[in-house]
Amino acid sequence: MKKSIILASSSIYKQRLMQQLRLEFDCQDPNIDESPLSDELPRALVERLSVAKATAIAQKSPGTLVIGADQVGELDGEILTKPGSYKQAEAQLSAQSGRTVNFHSGIALVQTLENQKSVIKSAVNTTEVVFRTLSKQCISNYLLAEKPYDCAGSFKAEGLGISLFTAVNSSDPSSLTGLPLIELCTLLSEMGVEIN
Repeated sequence: MKKSIILASSSIYKQRLMQQLRLEFDCQDPNIDESPLSDELPRALVERLSVAKATAIAQKSPGTLVIGADQVGELDGEILTKPGSYKQAEAQLSAQSGRTVNFHSGIALVQTLENQKSVIKSAVNTTEVVFRTLSKQCISNYLLAEKPYDCAGSFKAEGLGISLFTAVNSSDPSSLTGLPLIELCTLLSEMGVEIN
């Protein structure tokens, strides 16, 4: 029996990645509080938020398989989230200039059963990004060109943001865009969904 799938996200980047799997799915915005808990580590944060996003939608749609995802950057133990503005993005890129930064991408699958119990599977994939030394002018030019204010770390790796790096190290090339497809395929298989 074919399962109904919902991506708990309004992100066009995540939707484009999901389309690569050629699965039919709908999208819904989970609209949850994404604030970190006190002393919460970055990996724990993205896993918790991924599960929370999927759970928020799954509770309203019993029997449906819901995918939640979240991403944050980590620099010197500090969490880098979506900047939201030019000023914040400029500060993030300046801090990352010439540095190695970890980007944690959480993924979760949640299915609420008829008895209101939930089946939950989750994972976190980490990508190591090595930034070039970025001049103030380079940062300004990039931000004005792509306006990546809705992206953790202030760049779009699928676009011009790739020019800011000297290396990207990951076991899942889609992870840096916010939806680790290799991890997702593994979790989908565990839930009885075959991709091909």
